[in-house]
Amino acid sequence: MWTQTATAAGVLALLTVVPGPDMAVVTKRAVAAGRAEGLRTAAGITVGLLAWGVFTVVGLAAVLAASAGAYLAVKLLGAGYLAFLGLQALRQSRRGAPAPTAEAAPRNPRGAFVSGLVSNLLNPKIAVFYTGVLPTLAPDGLSATAGMSLLVLLHAVLTLSWLGTYVYVVSRARSVFERPRVRRALDRVTGVVLLGFGLRIAAETG
Repeated sequence: MWTQTATAAGVLALLTVVPGPDMAVVTKRAVAAGRAEGLRTAAGITVGLLAWGVFTVVGLAAVLAASAGAYLAVKLLGAGYLAFLGLQALRQSRRGAPAPTAEAAPRNPRGAFVSGLVSNLLNPKIAVFYTGVLPTLAPDGLSATAGMSLLVLLHAVLTLSWLGTYVYVVSRARSVFERPRVRRALDRVTGVVLLGFGLRIAAETG
């Protein structure tokens, strides 16, 4: 059982550290408004994972993964949301005035949390992963529900730890990111990355 759990943890760790939309959203928030906003965004993403875990245990995620119409609807919503965030970042990069610093940027705790939560909930790939891959990683010594619950909690802990560490690193380099040229360049890169993720999600057939 412990060997299987360790193997599952390795797979989930690799999945967690691979750059994706969640990291792009966290970067956007952390650079724009500082460490606290970045951590709230990471918390929203983590809660989104826990919600997908609950959906998986009760069978709703399997319905989504098996329904072409439902999958397409969530996929397009998620792609649209990422595209919106990308366009927002690009628009910010084109403004004449320097972007607000972390101290001056308005704090919006609820908005940061919701941003992370929505970006995660509108990612149907998690439903497919949780229903198609995660059951194969569950330890044999536990019931199906207990095994899946353990792996979902493990994934949530790994995600929060990784994104929290990432936010800390980004915030430590805040003085560099707050330089107007660097901020504009980073906004452009973040915007293009978010748009790219949105277009890729929308274009995928599976």
